[in-house]
Amino acid sequence: MSNYKCLLFLFCLALNVLPSQVQGQRRVRDNIPLDSIRLSDPCILADQKTEMYYMTGTGGWLWKSKDLKNWSGPYRVVETDPDSWMGERPAIWAAELHHYQGKYYNFATFTNNDIIIDTVAETKVPRRASHVLVSDQADGPYKPIGNEDYLPENWATLDGTFWVDKDGKPYMVFCHEWLQTGDGTMEKILLKDDLSGTVGESKLLFLASDSPWSRGRKDGKVVPNVVTDGPYLFSTETERLGMIWTSWVFDEYTQGVAYSKSGTLDGPWIQEEKPITPPNFGHGMLFQTFDGKWLMAAHSHRDENGRYIRIPHLFEVDLSGDQLVIVQPYVP
Repeated sequence: MSNYKCLLFLFCLALNVLPSQVQGQRRVRDNIPLDSIRLSDPCILADQKTEMYYMTGTGGWLWKSKDLKNWSGPYRVVETDPDSWMGERPAIWAAELHHYQGKYYNFATFTNNDIIIDTVAETKVPRRASHVLVSDQADGPYKPIGNEDYLPENWATLDGTFWVDKDGKPYMVFCHEWLQTGDGTMEKILLKDDLSGTVGESKLLFLASDSPWSRGRKDGKVVPNVVTDGPYLFSTETERLGMIWTSWVFDEYTQGVAYSKSGTLDGPWIQEEKPITPPNFGHGMLFQTFDGKWLMAAHSHRDENGRYIRIPHLFEVDLSGDQLVIVQPYVP
């Protein structure tokens, strides 16, 4: 995929997900089928406490469901400080919900387009960073905690996700954006015990160009793609550590998987040869239903008159062996 098309995609995405602070509260509707919801980067938390499924994603809104079939929403659940680096109108991307040590955490990417941190090949790079918010309830409200800067303020970072490694410590895994680096990276950084900040510097896990399946074109030649997007960690029943993540195969948004040879975040990370989802599905995550079934949530997108339409989908997956296997689409 050309840099121009990548920029166009990101631009359209930004236009499509104005922050909740600007939009105000939308009209809440009930009994919405999943395929009628327009949402990118879907993330579903199966909350044992309330026996409710909570879905969020880009835009930061929240949907609720008892059965994964009918949903109510959207609810405004994110509260940011206009005096912080996020500013008054941050765009919200790729929000995730995680339950940890009795609290609920919202890992999300915020963009303040009024602050330019870099210019690369005449492209202005805005202030964009993964940040952590907290709530006592699964349905919020979620508010920022701890330090203003989880990650270097002169880095464009996105799609932070959460993992407790074998050392028992919490980490954020995130992307350093290709717009700034030229070759997107996947990184890890240690979090404080209460997730209120980070400790030390991040460590490189792998580059976008390490992938054998993601491809693009440059000067008429086929080259590795440079986009890293949407990491999510999982463990198989054999305790093999894996990471799903998304890039592009030419013009198709596609998801692949990598496995850690050491079984920890330190890797080395071995990329699978082929994607694991059909073309045009990506930014996935995994969760377990209340009856024990493992599912993947991901989104597809299509172009309707120049506007990207994103639709969440569910897939049944098998983690019983030493690798992730997508079994079939899941219809609640």
